[in-house]
Amino acid sequence: MKFYLLLSTLYFAAFASDAQSWKDFRFESGDLLFQDLDCGEVCNAIETVSQKVNNRSISHVGIAYVVKDSVWVIEAYREQVQIIQLQHFMDRQTNSNGSPKVMVGRITAEYQNLAGRAVGFALEQRGKPIDPEFTYNNGKYYSSELVFDAYKAARQGKTLIEERELSFINPFTGKLLPEWDRYFKRLNMKPPEGTDGILPASIANDENVEIVISFF
Repeated sequence: MKFYLLLSTLYFAAFASDAQSWKDFRFESGDLLFQDLDCGEVCNAIETVSQKVNNRSISHVGIAYVVKDSVWVIEAYREQVQIIQLQHFMDRQTNSNGSPKVMVGRITAEYQNLAGRAVGFALEQRGKPIDPEFTYNNGKYYSSELVFDAYKAARQGKTLIEERELSFINPFTGKLLPEWDRYFKRLNMKPPEGTDGILPASIANDENVEIVISFF
């Protein structure tokens, strides 16, 4: 009986520790917060055409902005580029254990000096509209495009994160995903298949990004 109680105590202590671990993590400005965002068929479609990141699905990314003891997240989300408190970002999507479905990536040491300028660029984009068309350089941003441009600007126009060709094709069937078909028909446009772009998982898997912790 005592052994059972000890095991139960250890289990719940470990559960609580895991659920709260992000509060003990030391975020740095420029960190990339990758999120498994359950926003319906669009997020599912993004994850279907994306690589896994440490065997997890990723559909969104924001940039950490540390001000003294406060941590904020700059992101292109819903209607525009915005800045929100870290707590709100972490509470947005949790798993069945209550842990945020977020992992943290950090630019490799060689390029860490770019973080401050990248954050500065991202802050300057606040209020710019979201980019539902996934079209590069149109004055709008989707989440990973903001990150890509932030570090490109920090490097004075030289790309840091490798661009990829966007694909909306189901990798298992070779056909356009029905979710993307419906999505782009609502926008009255053809999917920008094969154009340059970047998805959150591609950034997370880039050689200049290191995943330093996962909270789920």
